[in-house]
Amino acid sequence: MFTGIIEAIGEIQWMESGVLVLMPDRELGPDPVRVGESIAVNGCCLTIVGLGPRFPGVQASATRIGLKFDLSPETMARTSFGSLVRGSHVNLERSMRADGRFGGHIVQGHVDTTGEVVSLTPSENSTIIRFRVPQETEKYLIDKGSIAVDGISLTVVEPAGSEFDTWIIPHTIENTNLGERKPGDRVNLEFDAIARYVERLLGR
Repeated sequence: MFTGIIEAIGEIQWMESGVLVLMPDRELGPDPVRVGESIAVNGCCLTIVGLGPRFPGVQASATRIGLKFDLSPETMARTSFGSLVRGSHVNLERSMRADGRFGGHIVQGHVDTTGEVVSLTPSENSTIIRFRVPQETEKYLIDKGSIAVDGISLTVVEPAGSEFDTWIIPHTIENTNLGERKPGDRVNLEFDAIARYVERLLGR
């Protein structure tokens, strides 16, 4: 389980034949990452299958090592990973420790669908980013509700049909890949887990 609080930015070093290799821009917490551990990459829960400098294009440092992941056809079909190339930046979050804090909201790392960046509008001490979701999922957009966009815990503001706004503070822009987004970009979306479970139960 994750909380949508991004811990590092990863740069794609290699992506081919269902293999993803990336380099985090900083150390991921005080305890070292291990093979078999879960990492949310742009909000998608992936398993580390390899560590070290032996991957194509990866140069390890004293505090950073390359992370290798396998990507299933289901992952490629459901996420925006198909648009990633070498040099792309992705948001990284390690799974939550049992003694950790909920800085954001419950994020499972199970991408529901992809959405689209509609616009970015500078505002006083923030940037308003408008997103569009597939029409069949707009029912999950609740004003002041939670949503994970590329793994970032954000608040839905004034949803209108299949579009909604988010107000992004400078800290989030500087510490995630949102600062690189532009209209038309695809993003991974995970809707609030509680809303989906309630819908399932009421449907029965």
